[in-house]
Amino acid sequence: MAFGWIDEQAELRRRAGLVRTLRPRPADSPLLDLAGNDYLGLAQHPEVTEGAARAAREWGGGATGSRLVTGSTELHAELERELAAFCGVEAALVFSSGYAANLAAVTALAPHGSLIVSDAGNHASLIDGCRLARGTTQVVAHRDPEAVRKALATHDGPAVAVSDTVFSVDGDAAPLAELAEVCRARGAGLVVDDAHGFGVLGDGGRGAAHAAGLAGADDVVVTLTLSKSLGSQGGAVLGPARVIDHLVNAARTFIFDTGLAPAAAGAALAALRLLRREPQRAARARTVASELHARLTADGHEAVRPDAAVVSVRAPSPEQAVRWAADCRAAGLGVGCFRPPSVPDGVSRLRLTARADLTEAQIAHAVGVIGRTRP
Repeated sequence: MAFGWIDEQAELRRRAGLVRTLRPRPADSPLLDLAGNDYLGLAQHPEVTEGAARAAREWGGGATGSRLVTGSTELHAELERELAAFCGVEAALVFSSGYAANLAAVTALAPHGSLIVSDAGNHASLIDGCRLARGTTQVVAHRDPEAVRKALATHDGPAVAVSDTVFSVDGDAAPLAELAEVCRARGAGLVVDDAHGFGVLGDGGRGAAHAAGLAGADDVVVTLTLSKSLGSQGGAVLGPARVIDHLVNAARTFIFDTGLAPAAAGAALAALRLLRREPQRAARARTVASELHARLTADGHEAVRPDAAVVSVRAPSPEQAVRWAADCRAAGLGVGCFRPPSVPDGVSRLRLTARADLTEAQIAHAVGVIGRTRP
């Protein structure tokens, strides 16, 4: 029978407690949301939603084509200019998603004969970029510049190191300055995914690369999403102008994909301008993360100290993690639930998002719910 193997896979997932289901949420969900990635609390901000609505009214519901045909509007160009200026780089290129941006950066910058050195904790989009690239990939230990140095030393041709800046599972940060130093010693490039650092780290939320003193470096390329701190949708690659020009001509997920919808571009641009006007939002997100971690650990939970806005709480097993998250939802709190195979170390977790707009009462409520529902 066609696709008969799917039933076997489904049964294996069921036995392992790894079945995933969709839970459509209503627009007026009563849950306190600590599951999404709206770090600055901007997804529902009136200026951001009006930015989306205004762009849709002016430009229409879709981009109508790929960026190289009809999908580039003046709005896209404006967003790219302001992203580049805000982050202190020469140029930026907007994609339909952060996933597409990562695929573009890795595949286009790792041609045949090159070496890609990839952190073992990297996001799936970076991993898939490595798989699709024509270069050879070597996976190295998590957050280990010395391992990167040793890997680069085995190769004489073009090379690039690839890493998240803030890892999405535990919220721990990569040692970017050390990675850049190792790469420069071998003439290698550095590509970093700042999805969870942009808007939270750096001066006024300018990102992890900016915080590490790497903004504008000619050997560093930064990718990011517009769907987290900016509360919109889409992704971008930032870096030297010649790299961005290369992506326009060589990145398949740019050339052959329909451009980002104008509404998403308008929302992201409005959120970026709001962040520039209210830089304290970035510091507040970090403060909330620290408060969540301190209160959770004081209550006896095993939580990883956050380097940005992700707070990870260990769960005893995949099944108990799922039940814990469900019990939290029943008590009015939405939390993320990370289980294998999404986590490389096989440890199941609750994943909490520290949002800049959370009140002290909401923080206390969240910690209380997690404690009362602990398996």
